[in-house]
Amino acid sequence: MKDNKLEFDPHAISFRKAGSRVGVVVKWLLSLLAISIVLFVLIYAIFALFFSTDSERRMSREIRVYKELYSLSQPDEQMLADVLAGLQIKDNAIYEKVFNAHAPGLDPMANLSFFFASDTIPETKIYSYSRDKADQLVQTASRVDEAFRNIAIALSSDDRTMPPMNLPLIDIGYTQVGASTGSKINPFYKAYVPHRGIDLIASRGTPVYASADGVVTVSKYNSANVGNQIVISHAGGYETVYCHLQDRLVRQGQVVRQGQRIGSVGMSGHAYAPHLHYEILKDGETLDPIDYFFASVTPEEYANMLYMTINTQQSLD
Repeated sequence: MKDNKLEFDPHAISFRKAGSRVGVVVKWLLSLLAISIVLFVLIYAIFALFFSTDSERRMSREIRVYKELYSLSQPDEQMLADVLAGLQIKDNAIYEKVFNAHAPGLDPMANLSFFFASDTIPETKIYSYSRDKADQLVQTASRVDEAFRNIAIALSSDDRTMPPMNLPLIDIGYTQVGASTGSKINPFYKAYVPHRGIDLIASRGTPVYASADGVVTVSKYNSANVGNQIVISHAGGYETVYCHLQDRLVRQGQVVRQGQRIGSVGMSGHAYAPHLHYEILKDGETLDPIDYFFASVTPEEYANMLYMTINTQQSLD
């Protein structure tokens, strides 16, 4: 039997056939669900806007720390880049002065990040890049081989005179290396003045050794500035100078051998602290002694020594 129930319509002031009870319930439930979803979204948005979870707070702190570290690391990155550039220049200068050859270049594979820049690079460009890079590597290898051939020829030549390349102090570390040649702040005048050697910091009485075979040309208390001074003449027009000594164990005209003790570290003359002021000259021209230390220390230690000389702006005399 059909359901003929009627319901009163107050708007039309009449009776009409009653709708399905199930349909009314479904509509009501859907409306309730929609309202609930809207309220949930609003409540979540308000909560997320004004409140943070422990994970979110931790991530926020980490982000702040990373931002601070990034801002602090930028000057260090620039400083390291400058130091590396200076080391490359120094390296070239050493090879030119000592071996009459160009130093091998920086890592030729440094730019291989090209391959990781994108996974959509056309194969033709990759082939072209690989071919050019291979050609560059071959040329670089040829230059390196040529440089080593020139070095071998120079070392094997009877006419080749090696410069003084030994440290005048035994077991000296990079932390004991001070200002080298150039314009440095004088500790007494507080102004930039020419500095013609390198400061090697050591305690009083530390033995000082001849850095190469030679003949002593000066051994005396020279002046109020350099104090006790020893000058040794070497083959090839080289000279080494040792200043601010506490004592002198060799005399003028004496022949000395490399590694022979010639005196002790002191602070005679115009010295701010006990140290050895050490100079190398070639035909009267002042050279940077740090360029001749690499044969006496490890590469890591030498790199640290170079860093110290580049960044130390005040001398000790």
